[in-house]
Amino acid sequence: MSSTAMSDLGQQGLLDITRSLLQQRDLSGVCEALTQLIKQAGLAERVAILLWQPGNQRVSYHASATCAPGKSGEEILLAQGPLHRLLTRPDALNCDYQEFCAAWPTLTNNPLYPEFGRYVLLPLAQEGRIVGGCEFIRDNDAAWSEKEFQRLQTLTQLVAIVTEQFLTRLSRSADRQQLRLERDNFRILVDITNAVLSRLNIDELVSEVAKALHDHFHIDAISVVLRSPQPGKLDVYTSHYLDGEAPLHDVAELDERGSLSEQIFKQQQMMLLTLANLNQLPQGDRQLFSLWGNELQSLCLLPLMSGSTTLGVLKLAQRNEQVFTASNLRLLRQIAGRVSIAVDNALAYREIQRLKERLADENKVLTEQLNTLDNDFGEIIGRSDAMLTVLRQVEMVAQSDSTVLILGETGTGKELIARAIHHLSHRREQRMIKMNCAAMPAGLLESDLFGHSRGAFTGASAPRVGRFELADKSSLFLDEVGDMPLELQPKLLRVLQDQEFERLGCNKLIRTDVRLIAATNRDLRQMVEDRAFRSDLYYRLNVFPVQLPPLRERPEDIPLLAKAFTHKIARRLGRQIDSIPAHTLRTLSEMPWPGNVRELENVIERAVLLTQGNVLQFSLPEMLYRPTAQPGNQGELPQEGEDETQQIIRILKETNGVVAGPKGAAQRLGLKRTTLLSRMKRLGIDKDVLV
Repeated sequence: MSSTAMSDLGQQGLLDITRSLLQQRDLSGVCEALTQLIKQAGLAERVAILLWQPGNQRVSYHASATCAPGKSGEEILLAQGPLHRLLTRPDALNCDYQEFCAAWPTLTNNPLYPEFGRYVLLPLAQEGRIVGGCEFIRDNDAAWSEKEFQRLQTLTQLVAIVTEQFLTRLSRSADRQQLRLERDNFRILVDITNAVLSRLNIDELVSEVAKALHDHFHIDAISVVLRSPQPGKLDVYTSHYLDGEAPLHDVAELDERGSLSEQIFKQQQMMLLTLANLNQLPQGDRQLFSLWGNELQSLCLLPLMSGSTTLGVLKLAQRNEQVFTASNLRLLRQIAGRVSIAVDNALAYREIQRLKERLADENKVLTEQLNTLDNDFGEIIGRSDAMLTVLRQVEMVAQSDSTVLILGETGTGKELIARAIHHLSHRREQRMIKMNCAAMPAGLLESDLFGHSRGAFTGASAPRVGRFELADKSSLFLDEVGDMPLELQPKLLRVLQDQEFERLGCNKLIRTDVRLIAATNRDLRQMVEDRAFRSDLYYRLNVFPVQLPPLRERPEDIPLLAKAFTHKIARRLGRQIDSIPAHTLRTLSEMPWPGNVRELENVIERAVLLTQGNVLQFSLPEMLYRPTAQPGNQGELPQEGEDETQQIIRILKETNGVVAGPKGAAQRLGLKRTTLLSRMKRLGIDKDVLV
């Protein structure tokens, strides 16, 4: 626009100037157009727009790039300059350079204000309030005439209109940008919430969290850190995005002590690290970077909270540290809140599943025990010296946690003694867990004892809790321990020594507090000699041996047992039997009972079934029946005129007093070692005297 046109501003001229200013991209462009205009009109050489920022008490300075290159922006110094005076006294400020320097010495020699001739600052008003000022500067010191001053005021009014339009446009743009950001963040939160809240398996949950964070933020390594059931340990689930979209999943166990996660658990605050040296990290956290060739540069740790409790830590590692901007960190905190809810649900589900599995296994064990347990046989019956000795031993050992080895022939009541030891111990509040080593196939015995994880072997579709885990804080009764496979014995020994074990298919140690009670009808000492049983396990089991006498060695207990069995069985069968003939009791007491108490009970049950009236009746031929000895097990026949005592003495002399073993007296007589020793005791034979 020409100076002539500028000298005679009409309505059309004002519209043209306003349109020209509004076409500029920003306020610096407005100042550039104004500068050309005022130079053409000879009004001034420089122009600038100063806007007051009440929120931060600063002044935003806008000028032509040719007049103040690189100086547009917020200036703290200008907040105490001419504009501050204009805000307090909204009149035009008109002065020369000397007056300017005297009023604002801090601006002297400032690049924004090189030496000039004349200065004027006119207020920019919007809706009746001062929002800034428009300053004009002349290089010469000639004062503006009244007409020139009016033109400057007119231009300032146009600048106020244009500035308001620009600020409104910027505000709307910022609002739109903020709305877009909030919309995008909301979509991310919804996506992650939908992805993780339906996951109840920890591994699947961590994979979904990692995928969502990588998709939205391109984070390279994502970990979820949870406290392990083992004290002092952390379970770290990590997904590394090394190759495009195919992540590498890893599960590790680390020490909590000294780790960054330990600090998060304690402080419950986010931690952001920019790593210049990996040696600054604890050893456990340094492992995260091993797959990346030490490329990762920044690490962000966010607490996963449930109320005031820290459930775990969300650990994010990134090669580009710019991902952890202030806005992204705000969003990541919100994401951590959603992940916390999902982790809380997954942990609760895992605990429910563990309790369900434990309950199912306990029910299975209880069913097995109920099917084999004689619930009515609640007391040990016996007043013989041999049984009183056993009961005193039970009372002595029950209150300790020592391992007990119960020895005795089949049917002598070893399980009954084991239950008595448990019920007299401080563990009696917990149910005793029982397992028969001879009744379980060798291939499944280890799984039944120590449990297994899912997929440990073919058919292991679900994890299983073993007997040792079920017996925690209680007693475990291992019946027929002599039949345990040789290859499984070292693992049993380890549990007894260290009180810890591993499930099949899992390398996590499980600690347990179990009191072991073992029983066997076999000669473990001989098995050790024959290398059929480990000597170290034998010595560990044989801490406190309890030898149960066979029934034939305590005949005075047989009438008591017969009466008790008769009463119990008759009640169960709905029969009324009031008495047992004296001669029947004498006959029972004189029998050898190779099957011991179990055989006696079976004979009594058979007699109850055959009894017609109220007096117990026996079929003596049925009662005295013994199976024919198998070939090879019959033993040597006595010589002519030789009774049982003489035969035993002769064979003992011939074997030099050796009772057990393939060439011992018991083998030649076709008897068990314990049976021969019982007969020798009954007949008063001392082998040491004979040799």
